[in-house]
Amino acid sequence: MTNRKKISLSRSQDIPFDKLVMSERNVRHVRAGISIEELAEDIARRTLLQSLSVRPVTDDDGKETGRHEIQAGGRRYRALEYLVKQKRLAKNAAIPCVIREDGLLEEDSLAENVQRINLHPLDQFRAFQTLSEKGLSVEDIAARFFVTAKIVRQRLKLASISPKLHDLYAEEELTLEQLMAFSVTDDQARQEQVWDIVRQAYNQEPYYIRRLLTEDTVRVTDKRVRFVGLEAYEEAGGVVMRDLFSQVDEGWLQDVALLEKLVATGLEAERDSIADEGWKWIEVAVDFPYGHTIGLERISGEIEPLSDDETARQDALRNELAGIEERYFVDQDEDLPEEVDKRLGEIEAELEAFDNRPVLYALDDIAKAGVFISLESDGSVRIERGFVKPEDQEQDDDIFDPDQSDDPQTGDEDNDAGNAPDTDIDGADEPDEPRVKPLSDRLVLELTAYRTLALRNALAGDPDIAFVAALHVLVLQSFYHFGSGSCLQITLKSSGFSVQPPDLNDSIAASDIAARHENWERQMPEDLDHLWAALCDMDMDSRMALFAHCVSLTLYAVSEPWNRHSDAVRHADILADVLKLDMAASGWKPTADNYLSRVPKNRILEAVIEALGADAAQRIDHLKKGDMVREAEQLLIDTCWVPEPLRTPELQSVAEYEPDDGPSEPVATAAE
Repeated sequence: MTNRKKISLSRSQDIPFDKLVMSERNVRHVRAGISIEELAEDIARRTLLQSLSVRPVTDDDGKETGRHEIQAGGRRYRALEYLVKQKRLAKNAAIPCVIREDGLLEEDSLAENVQRINLHPLDQFRAFQTLSEKGLSVEDIAARFFVTAKIVRQRLKLASISPKLHDLYAEEELTLEQLMAFSVTDDQARQEQVWDIVRQAYNQEPYYIRRLLTEDTVRVTDKRVRFVGLEAYEEAGGVVMRDLFSQVDEGWLQDVALLEKLVATGLEAERDSIADEGWKWIEVAVDFPYGHTIGLERISGEIEPLSDDETARQDALRNELAGIEERYFVDQDEDLPEEVDKRLGEIEAELEAFDNRPVLYALDDIAKAGVFISLESDGSVRIERGFVKPEDQEQDDDIFDPDQSDDPQTGDEDNDAGNAPDTDIDGADEPDEPRVKPLSDRLVLELTAYRTLALRNALAGDPDIAFVAALHVLVLQSFYHFGSGSCLQITLKSSGFSVQPPDLNDSIAASDIAARHENWERQMPEDLDHLWAALCDMDMDSRMALFAHCVSLTLYAVSEPWNRHSDAVRHADILADVLKLDMAASGWKPTADNYLSRVPKNRILEAVIEALGADAAQRIDHLKKGDMVREAEQLLIDTCWVPEPLRTPELQSVAEYEPDDGPSEPVATAAE
């Protein structure tokens, strides 16, 4: 048996700090890791946990000078030096050192740094968890290790993941990013269940893991959540799943049934508060289908008048606003002072409150009308008052009754008998006055035919009046239920939709149209007889905007099987081209609900190829339909890709409309 030489370790010795110097041959020159100041604070709290490695300094004759140079531990020495400068450590304090007397200094310095193995992240997670279990708060742990409280919470969250997944991570079968994805939920059984699904699938990306863990939940950004409020949900015992590693602090509500119950309770409370107003009916839903008010009459009310004090306050605010605009908005590039910007926001909010005063309705109108209560996309309550169903609509008193006639020639005998000639005081009969017969119906028809042609000719010669007349009839039919007060036989038809796509009511276009319609509706006079004067009083820009709104309500470009190749669909393409319609810019994005889950796999792959190229499609072409849909949704969400029916064709033969300042030559008339 060969005898092995026993090793002997270098001796250790406490050396006064002022006898230590940094070696210029230390291989570490680039700073990395925590700062010297943080390390000094750690030494002050825990003292020095690791000795310095030093060598004796000799003179030219090879004799020791009593000083030692540091070959390993330079950062610790700098931290100690920092404490000495702060007079928190004595200049001659004894420093534990290991003294090396043979070998190369550079070799020892390199070995001390290279052979060091950093702590495995899993050990750090568990260590933080142990400290937490021993009573240290998140803030205490963060302060002791010079990290943020958020990092500590993230580490503690990772430590709470299933031990089975921890083992896989330690064996490098799971990446740190995958482990972070599993931290979305605290349900370890669910974590293991999802891993069993993922490990057999091609897609093991972190986002896919998160999606599987949250597929039966509701996002915190959902309008139902915003309506109820997270605090109310959690107070009711609901659990919120958080992704501590997300940049936007994503979260999901786990108890969907509880959320729906809270939403129903909240909407019912809104209904009860509205019921006190006395409406005939109230319908409540999170969403109503788009166009749910088509065919219903809407009664008009009067905005609650301002008191004298409120009027004075409104005038004062407007004057203050005008002063700010005059002073600061001369130069549009000038930044407003913070206090002025804040005051500007306060003024605008107060003026908006004056503009949005309650609308007062007549009691008779309330008794026959109803209210729709739903939720806006931001979770606020949307209340639509004053709609009358067809069965509750009253007929006008002036509607012609065929069973009665106002023609004196066709009056009943009793009426004629009742019109006996007057008698004088002596009782003698006066002779009957000669009666002038009304014009015959045939003659009236013929005469008014002349007048109709003359009116047509006159109207054709006055485009401005013709425009107002057309606008008048469109407004009548857009904003007044009995919109028959026009001699123009123009019919406005606003069609609803036979299908209701997902989130149609929450689309940008739907919100814009509804807001625009309500804005114009507030400006319409209640009495039909005053509408013509109101339109004439408008400036041309307002008339044009109102005309465009009314005309837009008639547009119907839904491609149905019977009209798919019709001239109307072709005309819709022309309008889209001229208007430069961009459905992606309008807010449409491909999702599982609105497209991907409703087309075959080859269509999904075609979309990915068009948006991202063949390489992206190859990453998902082997997946099952459900997995492919989820993958494609994530890939396409921010690409601005839209399917063919939503694309605007480039029609080279259609010239863009550019309004002229006026005709270049006089327009010929029939008389010329």
